[in-house]
Amino acid sequence: MSKQQLASEIEARDVAEAARESEWSGASFVRELFLGRFPLELIHPYPEEDAEEQRRAAPFTEKLTEFLHRVDSDMIDRTGEIPEEYVQELREMGAFGIKIPKEYGGLGLSYTSYVKPMALVTSKDGSLTALLSAHQSIGLPQPLKLFGSDEQKRKYFPRLAKGAISAFALTEVHAGSDPANMSTSAKPSGDGNTFVLNGEKLWCTNGTRADLFVVMARTPEAMVNGKSRKQITAFIVERSWPGVEVVHRCRFMGLKAIENGVIRFTNVRVPRENILWGEGKGLKLALITLNTGRLTLPASAAGGAKALLQASRSWAQERVQWGAPIGKHEAVARKIGMMAANTFAMEAISGLTVGLAEKGGYDIRLEAAIAKMYNTEHGWRIVDDALQIRGGRGYETADSLRARGEKPIPIERAMRDSRINLIFEGSSEIMRLFIAREAVDHHFKTAFALVDKKASRDEKWGAFIRAVKFYPLWYTARWVGRGQLPTSFSEFGALGTHLRYAERHTRKLGRSIFHAMVRYGPKLEQKQMVLFRAVDIGAELFAIAATCARAQQEARRGNKGALALADIFCREARLRVDTLFANLFGPTDNEVYRVSQQVLRGEHAWLETGIIGMTDYETAEKWEAAVEAETVGA
Repeated sequence: MSKQQLASEIEARDVAEAARESEWSGASFVRELFLGRFPLELIHPYPEEDAEEQRRAAPFTEKLTEFLHRVDSDMIDRTGEIPEEYVQELREMGAFGIKIPKEYGGLGLSYTSYVKPMALVTSKDGSLTALLSAHQSIGLPQPLKLFGSDEQKRKYFPRLAKGAISAFALTEVHAGSDPANMSTSAKPSGDGNTFVLNGEKLWCTNGTRADLFVVMARTPEAMVNGKSRKQITAFIVERSWPGVEVVHRCRFMGLKAIENGVIRFTNVRVPRENILWGEGKGLKLALITLNTGRLTLPASAAGGAKALLQASRSWAQERVQWGAPIGKHEAVARKIGMMAANTFAMEAISGLTVGLAEKGGYDIRLEAAIAKMYNTEHGWRIVDDALQIRGGRGYETADSLRARGEKPIPIERAMRDSRINLIFEGSSEIMRLFIAREAVDHHFKTAFALVDKKASRDEKWGAFIRAVKFYPLWYTARWVGRGQLPTSFSEFGALGTHLRYAERHTRKLGRSIFHAMVRYGPKLEQKQMVLFRAVDIGAELFAIAATCARAQQEARRGNKGALALADIFCREARLRVDTLFANLFGPTDNEVYRVSQQVLRGEHAWLETGIIGMTDYETAEKWEAAVEAETVGA
């Protein structure tokens, strides 16, 4: 690595680290998991929904349900446009102000009463979900609620509640998950009362239709501990202001009607009072906003999975092959059974995380990240299985099915629409990096200075004292726990065996992360394959705990079938955990990485012969130009 590359990497890490929430504002079940602890009392009993809140939300849910029955989603997909009359009807029922307080004209409903309608919308139309959730999960209403001044709330909440659409503008061509590369700038005027905004944002969802933007921009650097540090600030920007321009509307594989585009800001004058939270706090604002904003996607993924399960179950009963419904054949029966079990688990994870956020006193950054990562990945497997079960009819478009007289079940559209979920609001890889960093946070704070070459003598001594106080007792306790007692978690009945397994393997996870730190030292952060397996183990253990807690709640309500779904899910999750532990330190990791670098250097380019390469743009353009010239000449 060159000195320039190293300096760039250090700068990017410093910017990201400065934006982290370095302190924990409340309890976190998942944080404890990665420390080898299993405090089930933090999530059990499973959160109960408030009956009064359900009553308050019912009128809106009924209006939304009736509206969705009339929506022509195939038309939306075909044309790539959401009709204005649909948007206006959503405005009139309050769908753009679900969480906005009633005093500002919103519905004033809870986060639970917000994510459930998003799951409902997803079961019908992903493009509508994108419109509503981008506006309310990460658009202006969420950061305004968390960080806005009273004046900003009075000014913007009433407009947002009435249906003024908002967008969140962070990503750039060279700045995605690495904000250090951000080039959009906001320079203060001479009197400091305004900022002049210049730059271009990419993939801004709702951007082509938005009235209001939350824009992240670089402001003048600040001196922190004697070092100059890049500052990123969040601004409220109005579409009507001079210099705000929609340059391009992006089109995608799925979500054909998503209002996503490239937005350019040219000498846009932004009043200082439109800074959200404070100068230099933009990136931290974005990360905190996403902690709760991510709760929408897990619920949406579960809603989509439920619709796919319903369609697959119906088809597996209806379709007869070799003298029996295909659902009777084991190959399909396994898919159906696991779709149901995984859907139950996805809803359990989503409901638990939202419930903890509603309850207060919890820091859910890890729970939210795992819920997003886990549910979108399992949701993708479910849509893949649904298409496989439907076969050719799954691959055929709904319009084509309708035209030849069959039920227009849109599995093909569901697959195209759902794939983005693994990328939206932090890709699965970025989620794993984020979770891994937080998973080792306590160890870093305790002992990292011991192996940090830049640490002073006093810092190393302080780390040594902390390590001596913490590790002997902590490490010893990771070998003994409740999971070894055959009567522990007996209140869960047959599911108790899964919780005993989870407790034992939580302690094993804590030991394994410690062993990895001893083994790799400061190089551990570069061992992403190892860290990602540890993250996946933690995610599975969280899923087991959430699923068992929810199943017991359902059983108390009389739904005994939940126990069977939870049991099957946990059995399969345990198999995945065993495999991950068996390969934690990656017996082939070094070889895989070595070959990857050979590929990048072009040493295996011989594999790519006999094709027309996807990156051969210049050749394709020359060919098209030659054809056009020949046509014109003729």
